[in-house]
Amino acid sequence: MTHWITLLAVEEVAKEGGLFDLDATLPLMAIQFLVLALVLNATLYKPLGNAIDGRNDYIRSNQLEAQERLSKTEKLAEEYEQSLAGARRQAQTIIADAQAEAQKIAAEKIAAVQKQAQAEKEKAASEIEQQKQAAFASLEQQVDSLSRQILEKLLGADIVSRR
Repeated sequence: MTHWITLLAVEEVAKEGGLFDLDATLPLMAIQFLVLALVLNATLYKPLGNAIDGRNDYIRSNQLEAQERLSKTEKLAEEYEQSLAGARRQAQTIIADAQAEAQKIAAEKIAAVQKQAQAEKEKAASEIEQQKQAAFASLEQQVDSLSRQILEKLLGADIVSRR
């Protein structure tokens, strides 16, 4: 019999609490859910959201700084390239000037050597001419002397002396 009593009590309880029992439990559960949401929001979600926002701000500021540094670096690289190009142009100008100066000095030295060689050539030619004139004069005297001697021997001494 006790078994029947418990069965009846279960049936009576089942009739009262159907699928949607609108007693004080539903509002109590809603209040519990809202309190849990407020507690979680205050203790977990706000600090986590603040940490995420802080991290996003940190990333944005680092990204902006990196972009500024990159632009400064590119600007410096461009300035260095321009400076290097200017230095190269200046070096080429200096090299060209040095080559022109070396060619000018070489041309001057060549001209001086040629002038000196020409002067020595003229001096040698004049010395040769003087020696030639002296040799001709000497030869003329010797030719005259030899001619007289030959004539004297051939014709005798009388004919040559008459002349």
